[in-house]
Amino acid sequence: MSKTAIIYSFHTQKSKKVAEKITEAFGKDKLEAVNAEELTKEIIEKYDHFILSAPTWFDGELPNYWDEFVPDLEEMDLSKKSFAIFGLGDQKGYPENFCDAIGLLADILEGCGAKIVGQTSVEGYTYEASRAQRGDKFIGLPLDQENQARLTKDRVGKWVEKLKEEFFN
Repeated sequence: MSKTAIIYSFHTQKSKKVAEKITEAFGKDKLEAVNAEELTKEIIEKYDHFILSAPTWFDGELPNYWDEFVPDLEEMDLSKKSFAIFGLGDQKGYPENFCDAIGLLADILEGCGAKIVGQTSVEGYTYEASRAQRGDKFIGLPLDQENQARLTKDRVGKWVEKLKEEFFN
């Protein structure tokens, strides 16, 4: 059976809570949690499927822990691996780069041959621009815990069902 990891910073509050909701919906026995701040090439090689947390920092940037791992990531062949990305952003406070980190990370992964799964609709969001948007879809699951926290559980549940199909079929 293929192995699936959920990778997020264990030191964040909002991303950690969302990762826990995803783990619960996916099945605790079906995901292995990995601290993004301790990520290595060996960890990436160990798994077939990944759920990655990519909260957008500042004005549309990846978190430091991803920035630090990107050079290692860019040297890897990820053509036999699939990735789903969720990210946190603020549509009202940063509408011009809402959840950009999802798109930034997806671009890097695709450049290494990875398959990106888990696209979601842009409906129900209000923002000006997002690097996570491709056509009428997001390349992952954007979440706004500042302005739409009440929608997170339902969005996560639907996304996880989609991931199960895309990872294992």
